[in-house]
Amino acid sequence: MGKIFVIMGRSSCGKDTIYKNLLERGNVELNKVIIYTTRPMREKEVDGVQYYFCSNERYEKFREERKIIEERTYNTMYGPWHYFTVDDGQIDLEKGNYLIIGTVDMYVSFKEYFGEDSVVPLMISVEDGGIMQRAMKREQKQENPKYDEMCRRFLADKADYSDERLQWAGIGRAFDNNEEIEKCIEDIESFITSTEA
Repeated sequence: MGKIFVIMGRSSCGKDTIYKNLLERGNVELNKVIIYTTRPMREKEVDGVQYYFCSNERYEKFREERKIIEERTYNTMYGPWHYFTVDDGQIDLEKGNYLIIGTVDMYVSFKEYFGEDSVVPLMISVEDGGIMQRAMKREQKQENPKYDEMCRRFLADKADYSDERLQWAGIGRAFDNNEEIEKCIEDIESFITSTEA
C-alpha cells in the first residue's frame, strides 16, 4: 500500500516550490493530488496545476454529493475562501505514493479518512522574519497587492502552526527551509526513501 505525504507549513515557507521540485526531479516516485479552492487565482497560477479553482456553487454541489474528504474555510478580507479535497478518484493507495500540499487540520482529516499509517507529515519550517520577507516579495509582484490579507494570514498561521497544534496533530519533525531550499528538498527525499523501506 502506498502513502500520502502531506507538505505543510506557513504561507511563504516554500511549500509550492518544494512540492514542484519533488515531483519534477523524480528521485522519489510520487503522484500529485490537486485540491480545490474557491479563492481567486493569483497571477501565473493555472487551473489544475496549483489548485482546481471553482465557484462557490460547485463547492456546494460537492458538499451535497458528500464527495469532500476534508475542507477548510478562511474568512479573508475578501469573504470566505474554501480549500477542500474531493473524492474524485485522484487517490488510490494501491497504485503508489501521493504528494499533497495541506494544513495541520487537513493532515488530521486525512489520517481519519485513510488511516494513520497511510499519511505522513512533511512540515516545512522557516523563521518569522524569513516568512515576512518572502510574503512581501510575493505580494509586491501581484498587479493588485493585498497587503492586508498577507498580514492577516501571517498572524493566523502563527496560531495554526503553533507548537501546541503540531503536538496535538502528532507532528514531531520539521524540515528546515531557512537557508538553501536544495538542502531541504534533499532531506525530504531521503526521509521519503527511508519511510518507504
